[in-house]
Amino acid sequence: MPDLNWQKSSYCAEGNSCVHVAETTDGVHLTESADPSRAILTTAPGAFAELVRSLKESHG
Repeated sequence: MPDLNWQKSSYCAEGNSCVHVAETTDGVHLTESADPSRAILTTAPGAFAELVRSLKESHG
């Protein structure tokens, strides 16, 4: 996987636990900064967009 240009979630409070997102031609990648394994979840752009839409509706 190429070097990823991570962006921190705008909903990240101060502290060590934040979601980071990066996009490549392979899809949308997510990681959580407090995860010691540095696991990366990769999903399709459409699935990520649906997740964000759903979260906005439930917290809007």
